[in-house]
Amino acid sequence: MHRQFVVQLDNRPGELAHLARALGERGVDITEIACAGTGPIACAFMTTSNIEDARQVLKGLGHEFIEGQTIVVDVIDKPGGLAEVAEKFAKAGVNILSTLTVGRRAGVVEMAFAVDDAEKAKAALTPCQLAGVG
Repeated sequence: MHRQFVVQLDNRPGELAHLARALGERGVDITEIACAGTGPIACAFMTTSNIEDARQVLKGLGHEFIEGQTIVVDVIDKPGGLAEVAEKFAKAGVNILSTLTVGRRAGVVEMAFAVDDAEKAKAALTPCQLAGVG
């Protein structure tokens, strides 16, 4: 099962480099990553090749982080496409911890959502919204 980490970082030069170096030295490959920052805080949203080792590196560095079960969803590439998926999750009581774009194809954005309850999230979607189906 895939896990997505949301890692809180200080928003200053070298923080991402420090995190990436620590993971690399432990032999953990970052498979997907996106980052954002505002003010003094930044966040890295990532999946890795080794969940347990990544978790240990993050704890060892003292970074606050959350993680969630990842499901990949085909989101229609149109204005409001993401809103449709997010609203379905909200109606089902599913909390989105993070999201990461992991692919694109004609008319579709493949998005990995880290959620607090993957089974409820899957049940909230139509079969053709689950990536690789339909």
